[in-house]
Amino acid sequence: MRDVRVAVVPSEGADFEIRETTIADPGPHEVLVRIVATGLCHTDVAVKDGDLPAQYPEVLGHEGAGIVEAVGEHVTHVEPGDPVVLSYGSCGHCRTCRRGDPAYCAHFEAYNFGNERQGGEDDVLGDGLHAAFFQQSSFATFAIAHERNTVKVPDDVDLALLGPLGCGVQTGCGAVLRSLRPPAGSTLAVWGVGTVGLSAVMGAKISGCARIVAIDVQPERLEMAKSLGATDVFDASDDDVVEQIQEALGRPLEFAVECSGRPDAASQAFESLGQMGVLAVVGAPPGGTEYSFDANDLILKGVRIVGVVEGEAEVRSFIPELIELHRQGRFPFDKLVTRFDFDDINEAVEKMGSGDVIKPVLEAWWNDDITVHVNPTGKFEV
Repeated sequence: MRDVRVAVVPSEGADFEIRETTIADPGPHEVLVRIVATGLCHTDVAVKDGDLPAQYPEVLGHEGAGIVEAVGEHVTHVEPGDPVVLSYGSCGHCRTCRRGDPAYCAHFEAYNFGNERQGGEDDVLGDGLHAAFFQQSSFATFAIAHERNTVKVPDDVDLALLGPLGCGVQTGCGAVLRSLRPPAGSTLAVWGVGTVGLSAVMGAKISGCARIVAIDVQPERLEMAKSLGATDVFDASDDDVVEQIQEALGRPLEFAVECSGRPDAASQAFESLGQMGVLAVVGAPPGGTEYSFDANDLILKGVRIVGVVEGEAEVRSFIPELIELHRQGRFPFDKLVTRFDFDDINEAVEKMGSGDVIKPVLEAWWNDDITVHVNPTGKFEV
């Protein structure tokens, strides 16, 4: 065990509190990671506020990036000193995991929202804190991750920037590149251009879509979408936005991605599609939210509606692919990021909620006197 500082949600709707406690040693298939930075995601806030399953007091954080501190005896793909990004948990044994679809793991809720430690029997943290959120709980100075959700990344990139690749960024881009797979020349629209939606816009540009439409209520988000590849932008609050889109394109849409988690947006996206169009539902609304679609439109037009979790990404291959696209200048997700000191986590939550920032990243706050560098062997050291 070692000492660790964590950001705790003590009860439903409460602000984060910084506390000190202890963290367990990694189990045989686990990895202990010294956290350098963690992205703040709307899912964290939804759990904090009780809109998604929670166990209080809870340590959240599921877009962690850091340096491997120690590994369990059966871990072979990373070793101490390796830079890593942490993503979602999966079992590796169920039917969907075995066929290569770990985002739809039969144990997804238990391993990501249920705080069920996958690689050990003891509690991850002391003091009765729940801390196996997405198999990482990375709002902390150290985190225990499982080998399956630990991704080794290149050592010549800004590690503090990479955490959001583990969830929000891969979700939006993967919805396009992995789930929809639009052919070059297609038309695709995105409802809700926050982190996930803007990542979908970038994915559509990478795919070679001819018309990329962004729909939101915030003008500055729409301007950002245009800078990242959107060819057309529309105000979602307009009653006739569906007609505006189809008139601008001269035909109905082929693909739509709903990222806002709003029933009205999902209806707009569905209505905008033409024959054999495909709607990817990505936004995560509060539990119990229902979407409604006209059954005859669904049947007679041959429209397909698909839910997408984590961009349907197999993280050990997809996250390095996104890093390479960023290195090539084709995936500038860094433009979404605003950096905060970790002690300012509640300010980051407020600014994300108000729309002042798109993707907050909470940077290394565990010791201002420690710097990270690459030693002559290529390993990260602190």
